[in-house]
Amino acid sequence: MTNLNVRILVVDDEPPIRKLLRVGLGSQGYAISEAPNAKVAIELMEQEKPDLVLLDLGLPGMGGHELLRTWRDEGLDIPVVILSSRTDEAGIVQALELGADDYVTKPFGMNELVARIRVALRHKFQKQGEKPVFQSGDLSVDLVKRIIKVEGKDVKLSPKEYDILRILVQHAGKVLTHHFILKQIWGDTTDVQYLRVYVRQLRQKIEKTPDQPRYITTETGVGYRLRVD
Repeated sequence: MTNLNVRILVVDDEPPIRKLLRVGLGSQGYAISEAPNAKVAIELMEQEKPDLVLLDLGLPGMGGHELLRTWRDEGLDIPVVILSSRTDEAGIVQALELGADDYVTKPFGMNELVARIRVALRHKFQKQGEKPVFQSGDLSVDLVKRIIKVEGKDVKLSPKEYDILRILVQHAGKVLTHHFILKQIWGDTTDVQYLRVYVRQLRQKIEKTPDQPRYITTETGVGYRLRVD
């Protein structure tokens, strides 16, 4: 699917932001619809069936979280990328837990936003299932044979380290919250510090410079993301 066939619904109450996105994303070939509030967004969702939503959390009236919850409760699985202030970590985490796919913080660069959009759309349009072998730089993860290689050399992981990497691979490019990863692996909320210990151990095994990770990046106050080349 080319950009010309992709419609993005921008939900933001700030006209300058909507103009920036209309011009910037329009130049990339995306078709843009705009909504200044949740009421208009709901109407456009029904009328135009967009492929992706850029959603501001600070909407007047019905806020972004409530709008997102409404759509998810209705069974809409459309990708949603959150537009948020840089200091609203709690709001970002809440939105991700409600089913948002990713986020960018204002002010944002257009290249960064387009990259987030492409990842979210990739997860929507490639539903044939996960690829058995994930490749990013010198990192290779075979999810079928459970073989991890860095620079062609086998890397041995503990079961929990492998589970963390597997979940990151299955959602490669997307940010995963601490709570999501903990729930997927341990089935219940565990101390985030427990997760950080395993991620640190995992980085020691797959990163050339663990303190400056290339593959598993930290989303401060939110969670982790596996880089996609």
